Amino acid sequence: MIPAVMPTYARWDVVVDRGEGCYLYATDGRKYLDFTSGIAVTSLGHCHPHLIGAVTEQAKKLWHVSNLFQIPGQQRLAERLVANSFADTVFFNNSGAEAVELAIKVARKYQSNAGHPERWRVIACHGSFHGRSFATLAAAGAEAYLKGFGPPMEGFDHVAFNNLNEMRAAVTSESAAILVEPVQGEGGVRAPSAGYLRGLRNICDEFGLMLVYDEVQSGMGRTGRLFAHQWEGVAPDIMAVAKALGNGFPIGACLATEKAAAGMTPGTHGSTFGGNPLAVAAGNAVLDVMTEPGFFDHANRIAKVLWAKLEVFAGRYPHLFQELRGSGHLLGLRCQPSLTAGDFVAKLRTEGLLCLTAGDNVLRILPPLIVGEAELDEAMATLDKVARQWPA
Repeated sequence: MIPAVMPTYARWDVVVDRGEGCYLYATDGRKYLDFTSGIAVTSLGHCHPHLIGAVTEQAKKLWHVSNLFQIPGQQRLAERLVANSFADTVFFNNSGAEAVELAIKVARKYQSNAGHPERWRVIACHGSFHGRSFATLAAAGAEAYLKGFGPPMEGFDHVAFNNLNEMRAAVTSESAAILVEPVQGEGGVRAPSAGYLRGLRNICDEFGLMLVYDEVQSGMGRTGRLFAHQWEGVAPDIMAVAKALGNGFPIGACLATEKAAAGMTPGTHGSTFGGNPLAVAAGNAVLDVMTEPGFFDHANRIAKVLWAKLEVFAGRYPHLFQELRGSGHLLGLRCQPSLTAGDFVAKLRTEGLLCLTAGDNVLRILPPLIVGEAELDEAMATLDKVARQWPA
C-alpha cells in the first residue's frame, strides 16, 4: 500500500527532532554535524537567533495578504537585493524552480518585446540542474529526470559546460538566452575556468541574447560572496535565487535589469504566496546577517581552511578520491570508480557526519557559512576515520 507521503524520496533512516547551529539532533538522541545545510539552504545554521526573532515577530502581526496589497517588507527586501546586485527589479516566488521558470519567461518576453518573437529557445549546459518543473527539467535535459514523463518541453538546446566554442556554435536565429549555473551543484560540483562567464557575456552581447544565471544553489553566500558570479565581476541580465535566501523558509526570487524586465507589465506574471510578509521577514533577516561587516571575511577564511584540509585528505587516500572541486562552501570530492560516493556518505552518517552526493560520483560537502574551525576538525576526523576503515 502506498504511504501517506508520496514515496518520491529515498529517505535516510534519521528522524530529526531539532537543530542548533551546525548540528541536528535526532529523536533517538543521536547528534549529527550537518554538512548538508538542507542542500545549501540553512547557510546560517539551524535556529539562528536573529531569524527566529524576525519571523516570530512577523508571525504575531501578519502572515499573508496576497500581492493585491503593498507589502513593506517585500519592498525593503527587493531594494536591498537590488542594492547588493546587478539588478534593478525583483519578483518574489516560493522556490528555485519557480525563479528559473520566471527567468526563462523574462528572457523570452524581452525578445518578443524587442521585436524578435522568433527568438524563444534557450541554450543550457549538460550536467546542469534547474528544478523539477517541466520547463526546468527540459532546461537541464537530464534523461534520468525526464524518463517516464512524456516528451520534454520544447525550446532548449544543450552544450558542454565550460566550453565557449560549443556555446557560440549553438547560437541560432531562434536563440533568446543562455542559461547557466556559475558553479554547477547537482551535476558534480563543477566550477568553470576563469574567463568562462566573461566569454558567455561576450557571446550574449554579440548576438543580442539574455545572459541568465541560475544561482539557486551557488548564490546567497555559498561561495563566499553574496553571488558566485561576483567573483569574476560578470553580471547577467536575469538571475534566479532561492534556497539560502530564507534559510529554510520557502522563498525564491528572480532578479533582472530594467532592460531585461521591460516587458514584464501588470498581468504578465503572478504568485499567490510569493513574497508574503512571513517569507520576506525571513529574507530580510538573512540579509541582515550576511551584510554584517566581517561575515564574508569569516566565511572565506574558513573556506580556505576547509579546502586545504580536504586537499590533504584527498591526497592521503588517492585510491578513494580523484580530485577536489568547487568554491567556497560548495565543495565536492570526486570519488574513484571503485568507490561509490553514496556508500561513503552512508558510512559517514553512521559516524555522525551528514554529507551529500552529486553527479559524476562526487561526495558533496556543504557546511553552513557560520561553521568554525572546531567543527571543521570534527568533520575531518570523521572523514579520516571512515577512509581509514574503507577496504583497499
